[in-house]
Amino acid sequence: MPYRLKRQMLQGLSLVCAVAFLVFSAQNATCATSPQSITITDALGRSIEIRMPVKKVVAMNSDVVEMMRAMNAEDRLTGVFSEIVRERKFWGSLADKPKVGSWREADMEALAKIRPDLVIAYERNPGPELEKRLKPMGIQVLRLNFYKLKTMNREIRDLGRILGVEARAAELCAWYGGYFDLIEKRLKTVKKIPSVYVESYSDYHAAGPGSGGAEMCVMAGGRNLASEFSIAYPEVNPEWVVTRNPAIIIKAASWTNGYEKNGAEYLNQVKRKIMSRPAWAGISAVKSGRVHVMDSSIWTGPRAVVGVCHLARFFHPDLFKDINPESVHREYIERFQKIPFGGVFFSSLSEMPVFLNGYGKDVLSVLSQSHLSRFLKSGPPEGPPEAGLPIGTYL
Repeated sequence: MPYRLKRQMLQGLSLVCAVAFLVFSAQNATCATSPQSITITDALGRSIEIRMPVKKVVAMNSDVVEMMRAMNAEDRLTGVFSEIVRERKFWGSLADKPKVGSWREADMEALAKIRPDLVIAYERNPGPELEKRLKPMGIQVLRLNFYKLKTMNREIRDLGRILGVEARAAELCAWYGGYFDLIEKRLKTVKKIPSVYVESYSDYHAAGPGSGGAEMCVMAGGRNLASEFSIAYPEVNPEWVVTRNPAIIIKAASWTNGYEKNGAEYLNQVKRKIMSRPAWAGISAVKSGRVHVMDSSIWTGPRAVVGVCHLARFFHPDLFKDINPESVHREYIERFQKIPFGGVFFSSLSEMPVFLNGYGKDVLSVLSQSHLSRFLKSGPPEGPPEAGLPIGTYL
């Protein structure tokens, strides 16, 4: 082969190799900045590979919708659970999104029409049929709870990774952690733990091990009487409660639309029914009036931190007398849900100080974080509330 021809062939081969190297490098750089998939551990402990990017999300329950809005990613919601219309004031325009069935049973036709990148559901509802039906359509399913305090931070961070909003997820986790850490630190000095009967939405169904209500009770410094069971929501009989003689009774009320309420009439009605149950007059909690009915919006879920703050005050009033749960609630609603604060979330509290919307100006910052400054208050302000302010929530 002539030398000149050989040199031209070598030059051509070198050029081809250089182009291939540049293409390969560019592909690697793209993968490094925008991975084609990430692996998430779901609520069932399974490793789930999520194809990226995720631009269209369907939320099968309220906790997912609330977390999406807290992450400033509500614009990616292309479908929501059907029951969202029951709380239209809280959800605003999100209630007008296409409906995809209830948190227990998905509308497969609606999901097929929307074709989301990702469907997020509770760990067990809807059932495994959800994955079975959607997988052939190429629709991904991820099961995250957002109502169990033990796994809340991990799930928030994972959702942040999926949505590419890691900084916002870290901000939310830090906000939760500041309050939970403060409560945990104070409870280390407690020697007497009150016994608590925690009843879920259905009458005589206690909050047992593995339930969000049981977690809240323990985190707030209570001894959950239903811890002796092996299931999350055991059904108990009235005699079981009488023989355990709880010092405090906590009841969760479902679909009370606390955000839309101006008074506690319904919650008080539930409280009176509990206190008038046959043979319960002799229970310590009933005799002392330490029976509290809680709106479902602060019972487990993303707003459980508010419920825990209330429970901490109920269980240990002297230890947490300077804590204003309404300040926590207001900050969460205005900062992370970006809507005005209001509503009624507890039955009337005869033994608790009254908090009013607009109060909480006198605060005591016991930690250096500025976001905790509204968590503590030096005492109720003197005089009546300012004119025009809505009377709050806990009357």
